[in-house]
Amino acid sequence: MLSYIHNNWRCLLSWSRGLNRPSGHPCLGSGPAPRAQGFFDERSGVVAVLVALALPVLVGSMGLAAEASYWYVHQRGMQNAADAAAIAAATNGTSTYAAEAQAAAAQDGFQNGSGNVTVAASNPNTATGCAANCYVVTVSDKVPLFLSQVVGYKGTGGKGTTTLTATAVATSAPTAYPYCILALGGSVTDITTNGAPKTNLNGCNVMSNTNATCNGHNLNATHGDAHGTNNGCGITQRSNVPVVNDPYKSLASNIPADTCGGSFPNNYPQEGKKGTLPVSNQWSGPYTLSGYKVVCGDQQVTGNTTIIAPSNAVLVIENGQLDITSGSTLQTSSGSGLTIVFTGSNNASSHIPNGGGTLDIAAPTSGTWSGMALYQDPSLTTNVDISAAGNSPTWNISGMVYLPNSNVTLSGAVSKASNGTTCFGLVVGDITINGTGDIFANDTGCSAAGLNLPTGGNRGTLVN
Repeated sequence: MLSYIHNNWRCLLSWSRGLNRPSGHPCLGSGPAPRAQGFFDERSGVVAVLVALALPVLVGSMGLAAEASYWYVHQRGMQNAADAAAIAAATNGTSTYAAEAQAAAAQDGFQNGSGNVTVAASNPNTATGCAANCYVVTVSDKVPLFLSQVVGYKGTGGKGTTTLTATAVATSAPTAYPYCILALGGSVTDITTNGAPKTNLNGCNVMSNTNATCNGHNLNATHGDAHGTNNGCGITQRSNVPVVNDPYKSLASNIPADTCGGSFPNNYPQEGKKGTLPVSNQWSGPYTLSGYKVVCGDQQVTGNTTIIAPSNAVLVIENGQLDITSGSTLQTSSGSGLTIVFTGSNNASSHIPNGGGTLDIAAPTSGTWSGMALYQDPSLTTNVDISAAGNSPTWNISGMVYLPNSNVTLSGAVSKASNGTTCFGLVVGDITINGTGDIFANDTGCSAAGLNLPTGGNRGTLVN
């Protein structure tokens, strides 16, 4: 094209000057050229002809450059969507991985089936850069051709379009991460927050075996996972995560047999029934405990009580509640560890900590009940709900609070035990955290507390 323009430029220039045509250039006829008048005496006319001849090439070249730039940007966006979708599929790791991949791609603007967009996910045994647990996602789109067609580019998509594709490969990470809060299930929504709770789970993760809905606050948890739909919980939010099985249910086999005798309620004193509680069911002052201590019926803390248990202790409350009266504190001494177990019959009126005082305990750091501060027998399914956790009583706890069938409403504060480490875990049936609900920041001391938190939430890792 440039050679053609150059040759004809020389012809036009010679003719306009009345010269013979240039030697070796078969243009504009032969022989002397007549003296051009008018248009050919005006050199701007030659430029106009030159521009007219070059314009299709210039327009086509500029159009192709502009469209190529657009294709690059669009394909870059597709690659980002494919990367996110592959990670989401690998994180999901269940039969619904394809739907999870398409949902992730849609968040980046590439919705499967919209226009010419397709998002295809597969789970091959191996893939490029991946030896196992592979998830491959390909995002493709047909984009229309415009000025690039001027230079003859026909595209690859047919009917004036070209096809762009982006592929990503991810695998499931071999190590799952821990959860500070795990809601095992039992209702439509396992984790709910209302208002703007003070909870700051920085460095922690939360998991719901059904759905999670956080209204007004995301809990500041690093990862918020849900087997169903996660709506606003966690800094990084994931839905369709595999269910996490109850990690502490098997501990129930270590609960000693009921030695209270008789049937409920005859041998299980209850507050407000048949007079006052016996003296053995009322504590105040220092108590040295070791091993298992079984209480029949309600246990009441009537004054400041310190548990001295350097070898660790387990307080088993059969068919009763733990009532910490207003102004009283149940506290473990420095170097002591205590687990409080609620067990018995579903006929008992309550299997929970209660009262207006303060529960200030550190869990054992070793042994069978290592890391466990409160434990509800998983066979208990009634009279296990807690309506004002953190308020009645106040919770200063280092360790795990295990309430597998309890519907817990957290309205107060959870802080570490006075003589414990910065570690708190909560396994519940369901939990609602209201605006005043406050859980201290993180799980940095759980290793020192002897607690292995629940784990799950396969983490997808991009490999190609």
